[in-house]
Amino acid sequence: MSDGEATGHPRVDAAMAELERVASRPPADQIAGYTHVHRELHETLAELDEER
Repeated sequence: MSDGEATGHPRVDAAMAELERVASRPPADQIAGYTHVHRELHETLAELDEER
């Protein structure tokens, strides 16, 4: 994450780092990266919800 703050959850931290990398790509290349990050975060939230 840009301010160095971690969430404490490895998959979320990895997704946030990927967002930073994607942002520096040309706009046409960003879509796939954002889609991947969205999928990762969605899956992570679903898994956390199942653990409840």
